[in-house]
Amino acid sequence: MKKLLIAACVLGLTACAATDNSTTESATNAAPTMINMAGMTDQQATDELYNALLKSSYLATKLSPTSVAVQFGDNQFVLQPSMSEQGVDRILTNRLFAVHPQLHGSKELLVLIGSLNQKLNFAKFVIRENGGVIQVQGAATFVDSIELEELRRFMLWTDEGLKQVGKSLPKGSEDLIKPIPVIKPDAGA
Repeated sequence: MKKLLIAACVLGLTACAATDNSTTESATNAAPTMINMAGMTDQQATDELYNALLKSSYLATKLSPTSVAVQFGDNQFVLQPSMSEQGVDRILTNRLFAVHPQLHGSKELLVLIGSLNQKLNFAKFVIRENGGVIQVQGAATFVDSIELEELRRFMLWTDEGLKQVGKSLPKGSEDLIKPIPVIKPDAGA
């Protein structure tokens, strides 16, 4: 009877130990809700952001030591942490659009971009590469840490703003200004 009681105790302790390990392992692999970037450089914060996005099942890839591309719905954003020692940090969110060659450097494009910057406050519109690219840039600000949900909502807000801009453009504009994919398709797929 003593042997049976000892065996039951040993099995019970073994089960408790196994449960404890799996709980710790689950917590380690769980998707983060908060990304803490306190005291990090831009590169370290980019790594932290990239890993958090992957753990949260986003399709993401590092484009450079300080930028991450992420698939968000049907669109792709380039995210760039910008850490400040003064305490207010931000993640720059960028969407890039190719401009049809017939509009490169045109007065109409300059007027459109100027008008968007004057009337809208959800993002800054910038012409790059001699009129060949429109960069739409926003910034999610935070202090030391940001919730992934907050970042998701910021991208959603930016995306919705761009949809509204697209609806206000003349018919056919979608053929002249198109999103630039920043995540390259996997060559092995």
